Amino acid sequence: MKKFKKYSSLSLIAGLVLFLSACSNKPINSHSTGIWDGGIVLNFSRAIIWLSKFFGDNYGMGIILFTIIVRIVILPLMIYQTRSMKKTQELQPKLKALQKKYSSKDTETMSKLREEQQKLYSEAGVNPVAGCLPLLVQLPILWALYQAIWRTNVLKTGQFLWLKLGVKDPYFVLPILAALFTFISTWLSMKSQPEKNGMTNMMMFGMPIIIFFMALNIPSAISIYWVTTNVFQALQTLVIQNPWKIQREREEKVRAEKNRKRTIEKAIKKAKRSHRK
Repeated sequence: MKKFKKYSSLSLIAGLVLFLSACSNKPINSHSTGIWDGGIVLNFSRAIIWLSKFFGDNYGMGIILFTIIVRIVILPLMIYQTRSMKKTQELQPKLKALQKKYSSKDTETMSKLREEQQKLYSEAGVNPVAGCLPLLVQLPILWALYQAIWRTNVLKTGQFLWLKLGVKDPYFVLPILAALFTFISTWLSMKSQPEKNGMTNMMMFGMPIIIFFMALNIPSAISIYWVTTNVFQALQTLVIQNPWKIQREREEKVRAEKNRKRTIEKAIKKAKRSHRK
């Protein structure tokens, strides 16, 4: 079940990438039609241009403000994903216990393991694939932003600081910042996990490297989006998923459980002594 959901999610993401890649690349304007060109890309372009007017037609600031607005709009989804991830993290010891209990690889045992895992997820109110939802939402947003800039001449040729928005950063500042804030946001989200493994470490160090090399060859506008969204993500994590607060609560819970067991043991010993008398 777990592998099936994983591969289904990856297939859905791959399908979405192929669909978006097939979209037109001709210039966008008021005569553009269709759900993607006329409904999404054109309105992204218009929104960025309109927001830029508040900063004296500074299109870089328009992109930053637009990104913040998008992040605020999808914030409820991110909060849901964060809470689901936290619940999943807390279930890890129980999931490992089930895997140990049903360690045989025969069909019947594997089926029983999946059944018990699903029951555990259901009782805890956890959706194992919830972590994919933000990615599925952000992927078309990222591609629509890319097309809005690339297919709108005024944005493609727009300037921001030392940057031309439709061209890669010549000084590699944005790729470095994009990688750095990707690492910070990932590190903060991973820090609250009760257990670390090779996969979490690979994500924490691998994603910033991937983002860095991708940002070397994409329009600066997309790098601005990545930097802004990861700064927002880091701040969001500190507010709604503060790792130090979660660790403190987890430690207090462990101490409370130990004290409870110690109290029970003392009560049992006291009862035994009273019984002997």
